[in-house]
Amino acid sequence: MNILVIEDDRRIASFLERGLAAEGYHVSVEQDGRDGLERLRADPFDLVILDRMLPYVDGMEVCRVIREERLPVMVLMLTAKDSLQDKIAGLKGGADDYLTKPFAFDELLARIVALRRRENGHDQPKLLRVGDITLDAGAHRVSKNGQQLNLTLREFELLRYLMSNADKVVSRQRLLSSVWDYGYDPGTKIVDVYVRYLRQKIDNPEAPSLIQTVRGVGYMMSAASSPAT
Repeated sequence: MNILVIEDDRRIASFLERGLAAEGYHVSVEQDGRDGLERLRADPFDLVILDRMLPYVDGMEVCRVIREERLPVMVLMLTAKDSLQDKIAGLKGGADDYLTKPFAFDELLARIVALRRRENGHDQPKLLRVGDITLDAGAHRVSKNGQQLNLTLREFELLRYLMSNADKVVSRQRLLSSVWDYGYDPGTKIVDVYVRYLRQKIDNPEAPSLIQTVRGVGYMMSAASSPAT
């Protein structure tokens, strides 16, 4: 997925660029509305993350031009203007979604996934399955080959997140944000410790681990995982 970030705050733009790239997205950045529009006209993008208050051409005008020129891109407006009327104006102005600052990075990721799902016209499966592991989020139950496993709440949430992102590399920071609600890295090994707990409960001793370590990044859950490193 190709994403264009139009954001004049260099700190936020750099944070978004690094964070989204770590999640596997192709990210470009422009720092004002005029250059952003030119980039959108020149290159294909699937999504634009658009600040509302921009130099030269503001975000509302950028959004209006996108719709007027029928540029094939989804718009997620990201702004400090958080009143109900601001949100209504943004959505009526052509934005597909509206997220206010300050924001949780994982909420931004969830909204991107929701926009992609809306664009593709399908929903996530109700049950999650990876290999011989089945997770039923509604019943809060995990089974292995039909036999129920006894997981702690944190183990369950970690497993659910990994299974929801099966065959994708998930960074430690994203796991900290999503499972532990940490907006920063506290410098602990808590993710690694809980992954080890899960491996002890879900893996088959004679088979490669379902949770693969990706050095320097995080973890990936897959039935086709190579042995963990």
